[in-house]
Amino acid sequence: MKINKFEDLDIWKESINLTKEIYHITSEGQFNKDFSFKDQIRRAIISISSNIAEGFERNNNNELIRFLIISKGSIGEARSQFFIALEIGYISQEKFNDLNKKLKNLSKKIGGFINYLKQKKIKGEFTR
Repeated sequence: MKINKFEDLDIWKESINLTKEIYHITSEGQFNKDFSFKDQIRRAIISISSNIAEGFERNNNNELIRFLIISKGSIGEARSQFFIALEIGYISQEKFNDLNKKLKNLSKKIGGFINYLKQKKIKGEFTR
């Protein structure tokens, strides 16, 4: 299947769904009152889909790989912040486990896509 736009990428769709979920979580309880922490987590989670889109729009596999790596970094940042949120009582262990699992799964998928793009580069093939 040929991908013509970033909106067709499953990793982008999944990152948007996670963004919606995290916006909802950070709009409740203690999160809603902790403006700087809420803002930091939201910026990290928004960065995931934004970097996927930006890398794709550059029409260059090396650039796409670079921006996918940045997206993975943003996932790590968000995961770290949710460890803090758990420790300070902003989220339950159950909610943490769910979010951590989803974030790790998305990171794994992005990593798989990076490896796929690198293999295409080695073979001289292009994704577009």
